[in-house]
Amino acid sequence: MTPLKNIFDFYITSSTHVALAVVSLAVVTSLHFGFPLDYGLLGFVFFGGVTGYNFVKYAGIARLHHRSLARNLRLIQLFSFFCFIALCYFATVVNPEILFIAGILGLFTALYALPILKGKKNLREVAGLKVFLIAFIWAGVTVLFPVVEAEKSLEQGVIVEFFQRFLFVLILILPFEIRDLKYDRAQLQTLPQRWGVRRVKIIGYVLIGLWVGLEFIKDHASETSIIAILLAASFTGLSIVRTKEDQSRYFASFWIEGIPILWMLMLIFVGYF
Repeated sequence: MTPLKNIFDFYITSSTHVALAVVSLAVVTSLHFGFPLDYGLLGFVFFGGVTGYNFVKYAGIARLHHRSLARNLRLIQLFSFFCFIALCYFATVVNPEILFIAGILGLFTALYALPILKGKKNLREVAGLKVFLIAFIWAGVTVLFPVVEAEKSLEQGVIVEFFQRFLFVLILILPFEIRDLKYDRAQLQTLPQRWGVRRVKIIGYVLIGLWVGLEFIKDHASETSIIAILLAASFTGLSIVRTKEDQSRYFASFWIEGIPILWMLMLIFVGYF
């Protein structure tokens, strides 16, 4: 592979892309409420995202001895170690209440990956729970963190924002669920296993409508936020249309996970003009 291809693959597999997506949604929340961007918080979110995602993805395979895999894992482990060190630094500059919430969400993340439940199960293997747990964690990080850091109360607008973010992440998970349909064990009872690909896509369209519709009932919604969410919804809907079991390698891991970044950029662009 070419050096650029290697760098791009590392960007994806090291969870840098998904961590930027999480940061982007935290920025979206700050822009929606008019909070000044807190770069200490964004650093905490980014390095926490890399550390958490790599822990979930690679904790169970870190002892494999396949040579090429081991080499890639060593690079990712080294990268994750430095990200963890950076996370520890940024933990000293954020609101202490953020650390409390992060501890709770981190516990759920650990339970998602580690087989400490009865029968050596983790939360990922609890039937039907996975997608809702992921959406809850993302909503907590990207909505509650900016609100708490800005020392604002959990008013109605924040609750609506949280529910919107929960729905948005659920929608983004659907292409991954469809992609993994042929690999997931039947006991997981994923949405495509229960309802089939066609019905899951319909669920996705309904959730998009609900996600966008909630924007119109928020007191703090602006013309800029409405235009940006409509554009983001258009790209999201198109992605659901094009989702299938046999996806290209980067369809979900790059393009779908890049939609939050695109939403943030559109919100900034529309607001600028």
